[in-house]
Amino acid sequence: MNKPNETKVIVLGGLGEVGKNMYCVMHQDEIIVIDAGVSFPEGELLGIDYVLPDYSFLKLNEDKIKALFITHGHEDHIGAIPFLLQNVHIPAIYAPNQAKELIALKLEDRNIRYDSLYVYREDTVVKFKHIQVEFFRTTHSIPDSHGILVKTPNGNIVTTGDFKFDLTPIGPMADLYKMAMIGHEGVDLLISDSTNALNEGMSISESRVDDALADIFDRYKYNRIIIATFASNIYRLKHIFESCYQHGRKICVFGRSMQNNIDISIKGGYIDHKELLVSAEVANTLKPGEVTILCTGSQGEPLAALSRIADGTHKQIKLRPDDIVIFSSSAIPGNALSISKTINKLYLKGVKVFTNMLYSDLHTSGHANQEELKLMIRLLQPKYLLPFHGDYRMLKEHANLGVDCGIPKENTFLLKNGDSLSIQNHVITKSESYPNNDIYVDGNRIGEISGTVLRDRKIMASDGILVVIANINMQKRNLLIKPNITTRGFIMVNENEELLHKIEGQATKIIKTKLADHTSSYLDIKNQIVADLYPFILELTGRRPIILPIILDVHK
Repeated sequence: MNKPNETKVIVLGGLGEVGKNMYCVMHQDEIIVIDAGVSFPEGELLGIDYVLPDYSFLKLNEDKIKALFITHGHEDHIGAIPFLLQNVHIPAIYAPNQAKELIALKLEDRNIRYDSLYVYREDTVVKFKHIQVEFFRTTHSIPDSHGILVKTPNGNIVTTGDFKFDLTPIGPMADLYKMAMIGHEGVDLLISDSTNALNEGMSISESRVDDALADIFDRYKYNRIIIATFASNIYRLKHIFESCYQHGRKICVFGRSMQNNIDISIKGGYIDHKELLVSAEVANTLKPGEVTILCTGSQGEPLAALSRIADGTHKQIKLRPDDIVIFSSSAIPGNALSISKTINKLYLKGVKVFTNMLYSDLHTSGHANQEELKLMIRLLQPKYLLPFHGDYRMLKEHANLGVDCGIPKENTFLLKNGDSLSIQNHVITKSESYPNNDIYVDGNRIGEISGTVLRDRKIMASDGILVVIANINMQKRNLLIKPNITTRGFIMVNENEELLHKIEGQATKIIKTKLADHTSSYLDIKNQIVADLYPFILELTGRRPIILPIILDVHK
């Protein structure tokens, strides 16, 4: 129950995970929401496209929502917006320019009209009755990244968004002066990015990556260069364009997300040299040293451009033995095997491959290492620290860094999604937890996929399905012919005829027994087939297929 003058921070996503960031600040009849991201499904979520944060709290408090504020344009901060707008009324969305363009494109793709999407800048101030929102520029791998200052009657809250400190960035410098001034004014709660909290020292500068890529361009002037990187890493794309301009190369782009990000970045003035872009048809007519192919697939995704190029199935680009392939990225946890398979295929084609492991400065993270996290704490001087955006071990290590920087241990919070904090007169305590269940998107269906459906999908993926088709005459209580047994993903039919005969015989006994009971219905027969065949098959094979009985009433 909310107290009359209490300010609350409610975490809806982004804790114990890297993804689906979303949290709220509430004071009396006002709620502001910060970020609305997705995460991408792990292997066990078969058929799921996206995982959304649980917005049921927002639905229940819809009349209090004033606006959604976006820190930057990455999927784990904006990806849930189209789905959120279909279910919750959001009066306004404030986003920096790059994020605003990406959001507008998402809404257009889903035919969602939304007329209250506004651009904020670093000097923008948004005032509501109780809450005031301000912004400060940070450095990340995408332009227009910002931290957010939320001023409430009970204290000041700062979220960093995703950030790093880069003293020689490709884009604008982070506004260290404004951060220090915010710290001098007083920060009660700092909500800070924990992604790289396990990494010691400082992250390398993006300009070092620029130098490493330029060196490869210098050494391989006469080779075609293929670069795979994150489509959302705009500053990486920017210096690839610069390197191609300086080396007289045209650029051919593959991958819809890559093309969209480049188009928006050119429109916004973040990337120059639009004239370098050429079609695949033109690229194939150029000499190898005159073209660079820029593509998605740095994580070994099977359907991405680089994977299809490595497989030889790409319709427009075929590998040449003297090609140079650069992975300007690092492996997202869980993707190492897929990346390794793609690299092996490339080596089998005879091409030379550069990765961040072999050529150490081909990628740098957009997230702060330990010394940068300490610097943020020192600049903002918070009384309390809430690490976010990371697995539990990352959050824990970030909390430890806060203690090292003078924050009392009892003033650090290790929360989980659904938890909340209460702020009263600059004192912060842990408050109640709200229901928090992941929302699954499967095609056009949002939240309709239950745990039962996912469990059945897992069973079908591992143990297959067995269908029992039986023709009966319900009036005469007869089984007309032996049941037909069909399987998919369970056994090879031609190699297991004896097993199928046993299952067929057992199904025959079950059906005849139930038909002899004149009180049994179709449903009773179906249920009995599942109940009796399941342990029978498990004992014979050790497997647990889904059993699907189909009973046909045939009148003769």
